[in-house]
Amino acid sequence: MVRKRVLKALAVVALGVGVALVAALVVPSATLADDDERSRSVRGAGTTIVEGGTGPAAFAPMITKVAFHWKKGTGQFECLALAPSAQAGNPGSGTFDTNVMYVTGPITAAEVTEHTAVLKGSATVTGAGAGSSRPFIATVTRGGPGATLVLEVSGLTFRETLLEGQFAF
Repeated sequence: MVRKRVLKALAVVALGVGVALVAALVVPSATLADDDERSRSVRGAGTTIVEGGTGPAAFAPMITKVAFHWKKGTGQFECLALAPSAQAGNPGSGTFDTNVMYVTGPITAAEVTEHTAVLKGSATVTGAGAGSSRPFIATVTRGGPGATLVLEVSGLTFRETLLEGQFAF
């Protein structure tokens, strides 16, 4: 009788040790997964200049105010494109006061490599390329002034160079 109790006690202790070992192996894995997810965060904000401006025929300069963030499977993208209302050579031609386009929407996927992040989502677009639920792809390179952003939305492609701000991931 005593021997059966000792064997049962040893079995319970062995089971407890086994559970503890499994927990010790699983907990560090969960921590690594959380750390890995944090390392995949992408964020940025700043002012860019768009190559070729508004494009043919006017080629008016265009700047954007852009901001985005992605972390743990969720994020948001904002891009306001501005151009001057006055034509080149006229007073005010360097004042970016006309809303050419606004792109706003959730980021639903991100692919991050060492130097590039590709953000994908669906946006509401006003101005050029206007519409709702427009798929977009924003490809960014990391860094401060000189970093790049290529925005593809509504069949349009905007190649932008960061003048002020930071893109980090």
